[in-house]
Amino acid sequence: MSVDIGKTRRIALTGAVLGALLTFTAAPDPAAPARSASSERVYKVVIDNFTFEPKTLMVAAGTVVTWLNEDDEPHVVIGTDPESPIKSQPLDTGGRYSLTLTKPGTYRYFCSLHPHMTGTVVVE
Repeated sequence: MSVDIGKTRRIALTGAVLGALLTFTAAPDPAAPARSASSERVYKVVIDNFTFEPKTLMVAAGTVVTWLNEDDEPHVVIGTDPESPIKSQPLDTGGRYSLTLTKPGTYRYFCSLHPHMTGTVVVE
C-alpha cells in the first residue's frame, strides 16, 4: 500500500486552516451579559416556566445580576421593599435586565405580572 504524501500534506494543511478560521471567527455569545475589562462578576437569573432560577442567588457586593426572560410570557422584576433597587421594565421573551448590587443585604423580588413568582438575591 502506497501513501500519497502530497495528499496527506493537503489534508493536514486543510485541517490547520479550518482550525485557525474557527479560532479567529468565533463570536461572543450575544445572550451573554456584557463584561467590563475589570474582573467584574456577572450572575444570571433565568426566567422560564413562570419561575426564577436560581430561586435564591448568593453573590458578593459589586456583582452584576442579570435577569434573562426565556419564558413565552412577559415578566417584570420588582423588589418587595420600597427602597429596593430592583425595578425592571417589562421583559419580553429574550429580554434582560441587569443591576449591580453594591450594598450587602437580602433582596427579595417578584414578578409584578405574576406575583406567585418570587426570588431572592443575598449580597454578602
